[in-house]
Parts: sequence; structure tokens; C-alpha cells
Amino acid sequence: MTPPQAPPPQVPVQGGRLPGPTGPLLADGILRRQAQRESAARTYARSLPIVPVRARGLTIEGADGRRYLDCLSGAGTLALGHNHPVVLQAIRGVLDSGAPLHVLDLATPVKDAFTTELFANLPPELAADARVQFCGPAGTDAVEAALKLVRIATGRSGLLAFTGAYHGMTAGALDASGGAQDVRVTRLPYPQDHRCPFGVGGAEGAELGARWTENLLDDPKGGVPAPAGMILEPVQGEGGVIPAPDAWLRRMREITAARGIPLIADEVQTGVGRTGAFWGVDHAGVVPDVMVLSKAIGGSLPLAVIVYRAGLDVWNPGAHAGTFRGNQLAMAAGTATLAFVRENRLAERAAALGERMLTALRGLAAAHPCIGDVRGRGLMLGVELVDPDTGTAAPALAAAVRQECLDRGLIVELGGRHNTVVRLLPPLTLTDEQAAAVLDRLADAIPSAARRTP
Repeated sequence: MTPPQAPPPQVPVQGGRLPGPTGPLLADGILRRQAQRESAARTYARSLPIVPVRARGLTIEGADGRRYLDCLSGAGTLALGHNHPVVLQAIRGVLDSGAPLHVLDLATPVKDAFTTELFANLPPELAADARVQFCGPAGTDAVEAALKLVRIATGRSGLLAFTGAYHGMTAGALDASGGAQDVRVTRLPYPQDHRCPFGVGGAEGAELGARWTENLLDDPKGGVPAPAGMILEPVQGEGGVIPAPDAWLRRMREITAARGIPLIADEVQTGVGRTGAFWGVDHAGVVPDVMVLSKAIGGSLPLAVIVYRAGLDVWNPGAHAGTFRGNQLAMAAGTATLAFVRENRLAERAAALGERMLTALRGLAAAHPCIGDVRGRGLMLGVELVDPDTGTAAPALAAAVRQECLDRGLIVELGGRHNTVVRLLPPLTLTDEQAAAVLDRLADAIPSAARRTP
């Protein structure tokens, strides 16, 4: 099944560029001023020196007239791609209605519709006994809210998190992420095949990780007091596109439930159909105590919430607040996105198309020794690049592949321990033809990069 598609953008293009000499000159000027004025903290702008001016679906057009296939999708934010008609219609509907755009946390028909649609798509067991907390507009704030919530609810302060994790850029979220320097959480092994911490991979490696977790929590000399919660990603995204094995995820649910430890599922990037199920935890049939949601739930606009069991709802009024937690446009866009994904079965579509793309990428790996591993779930895919002689990480090669992709009109980003995993996060509306074009460009970029990388 090919999902409903928006028409391609209608832009006046001559010879692949905007009319006249102003397009490239405009882009160069904007990029130069950005480099002069913006913080050194900017990231994507460094590796993707383009100036988007129009976009629709998978396609972005730069100010210089070049067109790109966008497999970054706002780091997974754009479930329906750029400027999908149902999203634009929802936003225009609010704008044309005269409804207030800023309402703090007041009740509105727009918020009520969003909450109703969100609850309709939650795991039923959670939806039947859930509360929703609207947070600041970014996913990292929702992570902060979740950590604060379980600490208040349990009266404990410790936290269980995993190697390779990424939960955001604020202080508490960074503490729970894999790159934390001043560690204030207990770090547990996240299972993976390619670089298994126990050297075995597969089901055995995952079971060893679960046993290690269980033993550490029950060891009176293990140095781990009863924690306030465990936070995990059903698929580690920034960590290198590493899916959690279903059996392991069920073990984590059993371990935490038996010890009264709230389980927090960070679904910021995996939610809304991305992995081939509506939520990443659905693959394992796991119902967490807290779900952290952002990115796609705002339909391309800033929105973040946590959903949690009612028994944890011990907030005092204003205990976690934010001026922009009532983003009406994002709620309208999010309602439209959630409904469209549900009604058009885009999660199932992502599962089927993603599996075909994985098969194609594994075929590519067989022909190129510099591909160390191919993995993913649904339309959340990763290709790990290695030194073909030693099997070690090859960050220079990965950066070269990203640049070769960009030269061919394909936008990808990197992740993983050493930024050696080429990540594909196309919209869920990706067609078979578009998927083939993405794979063709990547297949051409990898050997080209390998030839010119020492």
C-alpha cells in the first residue's frame, strides 16, 4: 500500500535553480551571516550547509534551487513529512477561527481534541488510568518532568539509565544520557549485537544484561539504593539506531515492577508509528508507568508531554510549569498527525517498507566491507561504517558518506558512539519510489566516499 501523498511543491525552477543569479547568491549570503552571528553550538547547519526555502513531503528545496530528499525529517519530528496538507489545514483552522494562540494551561477545545486523540492511541492499559502533563515545548523538558515526577512520587532520588542513551540537553536529561561526565545515575548495559558489552550479542547478550541489572539491584553491597525510576528508549536513536530486543524490554518491565521502580519509556523519537508500531514499547507488549512524548506529536511544531499512571500524580500546582505549554497550533497539528497516522495505518506501512529497506541495505553491506552493521526498526534505520581492515569505528568515512549523500541530494545525519552510523529517518508517507531513490543515492555515496577516504 502506498500512503496518501501531498502533491510535489510547485516552484519556478530553471535548470535546477531559482530564476536569475539571486538564488545561489542569496544562499551564500545567508550562510555567511549565520556563521558570523549564530552560536558555536549550532550543529546541523555545519554539516548541512543549505538554506531551505520550500518543502513538501520528502522534498526540500534550497535557496540555490537544489532539491534534496530529506531523511532527517527534523530528527524524526516530521512523521508526515514537510507541510502535509492535513497539518496545514489544522493550523489554518485555528488561525482562521480567532482562537487565542497563547493560553498557558487553560482548557480549550483544541487541547481537548488533542488529548482525546492522544489517549485513543495510547496502550489501552495506560490510557484507562492515565494523566497527561503538558510541559515546555521540547522533549528534554518532558524528560525533566518525568524524572522530577518519579522522584517526588517515590521519595527516592536515584535513577537507572543505559549506556548509549540520549534523553536531551538539559542538566537532568544529560545526566541520564550515555555521554554524561559527572555521573549521578546508575549506568546499565543496553543490549546490542554489533558491539555487545559481553562479547556474545543476540539473546544471550541481552539476557546477561538483564541478569546484571537484576543482580545489581538486589545486591546489598552493589552500591545502588532503591532508585526512583528507570528510563530507557525502545530504540536508541542518537546512540546509533539500536533496537531493544522485545524479550529484554519485557524483562526490564518485570524487574522494575517487582521492585516498585517506575519504568519511563522515552518515546520522543520512536513514537507515532516511527518503528512500525504506534509506540516503540508496543512491539514487546510492555506498558510503562511513564511515557515521554515530543517531536512527531506536535505535527512539526513544538510540543512535549508526559503521560503517566494516575497513582504517580502527586504534583503540587505549578510544580512543573512552562509559559509555552499551551501551544494551540502544535496541538491542532498534532491531533491531525496522530489521526492521520492511525486512520491510514502508517505504522504498519512503516514496518513493511522498513523491512524491505533493511533487506536492501543488508545486500549493500554484503558488497561493501566498510559497512559493519545494518539495523533498525520500521523507518528508523542505521548503517554503521567501519574500517574494513580492522572493524574499528570510521568517523572520517561516515562524515564523507554524509557529504557524498548531500552532493547527491540526500540529507542524512550521523549518530552512534563515534558518529559512525548513517541514520535514515524518512517520513512515514515515504513511497516505494522514493525509498528506491533514497537507497540508490546512498548506495552510490558509500563506495564514492570509501574511495576518497584514507
